[in-house]
Amino acid sequence: MKLRTGTSGFTLIEVMIVIVILGVLAALIVPKVMSRPDEARIVAARQDIATIMQALKLYRLDNRKYPTGEQGLAALVRKPEVEPLPINWKSYVERLPQDPWGSPYQYLNPGLHSDVDVFSYGADGKAGGEGVDADIGSWQL
Repeated sequence: MKLRTGTSGFTLIEVMIVIVILGVLAALIVPKVMSRPDEARIVAARQDIATIMQALKLYRLDNRKYPTGEQGLAALVRKPEVEPLPINWKSYVERLPQDPWGSPYQYLNPGLHSDVDVFSYGADGKAGGEGVDADIGSWQL
């Protein structure tokens, strides 16, 4: 039997090729993975707004009108004590959610885009913006 006298292992070139391949894969994959949390927040905000709009529609069916701007979205959780008092109030949501960036959802009655508008100012908390800073509203659903 013959014994091997040479050493086995990877050459420097082979190791460098593997490192370059891993670097290229990381450069392609990491940006896509990093944007996922922002996309998830936008989807969550749209779902919250759709839920709030459904609750507002039920409120209107029961009480013949939407809550006033002064009553706000809180009228969906507890009976308003400000005129006009609802005639057939029920609890429409258990609690009002915060937007995914930790701010309350905004409510306008009368709305700028519809009878009422529910919206979030996005990541920057300011009107307008682009990308994750863009406003997300009931008129976009």
